[in-house]
Amino acid sequence: MDLFDNLAKAAKDFFVEGDDPSAPGKAGKVPPRPLPASVPQQLPIAPGPGSFALSQPSVTQPEQRHLDHIASLLAGDGKDFVAYTKMVKSMAASGLAGPVLYQTAFHAFAAVTGLDSATLLTSGEQLEQKLVADRNKVLERHQEKMGELKIANAQPSTIVQLTGQEQRLQAELAELTQQLEAKSQQLQATQQQLVAERQKAQASLASYELANASAAADLKAHRQAAQSFLLAGPVK
Repeated sequence: MDLFDNLAKAAKDFFVEGDDPSAPGKAGKVPPRPLPASVPQQLPIAPGPGSFALSQPSVTQPEQRHLDHIASLLAGDGKDFVAYTKMVKSMAASGLAGPVLYQTAFHAFAAVTGLDSATLLTSGEQLEQKLVADRNKVLERHQEKMGELKIANAQPSTIVQLTGQEQRLQAELAELTQQLEAKSQQLQATQQQLVAERQKAQASLASYELANASAAADLKAHRQAAQSFLLAGPVK
């Protein structure tokens, strides 16, 4: 008896919540959990010269805005597969599981909505297709944002603009590097020429110093001799 009382309470709580927007607890109702969908994996982007490597973000929980978007995407009129799964979860809390859970929930759900099993399953398939279509749109926008897909007359994303700026700066840097290399070679040649000219000038000065010193010594020797002999008077 306790089990049937719990089942009745679960069904009553579910339909009261779904039919009466002003029922207590309606404002704080948690949106239905979205159906599981595969998360797109970003392919690693090879960094260009001088760029930073792109590390894969560590995301363990979805952002609230994405949860809200999925919840609004799956929001229905209370007579679809999402509403049925809410009843399944409500009855599962009462202790049911397996085929009995899903069959009991369906009979209770069908009694109120009038839906048959084929219509209910079709509703679930349509919701899955809705998620797939929405994911494809998001992936297309992501590819456009990353610059992997170009859409005519669309404003370039920030990533595309920054990628173009990076490429221009890399080209300018390569040109400046070539200019720097050329100036470095010119500087090296100038320095070598400067050393050669300095050595040449030093050698020329040393040669002149030798010539000057030799002439000065010879002149001094003859002057001293002449002064000594000429002032001493005639030789007797």
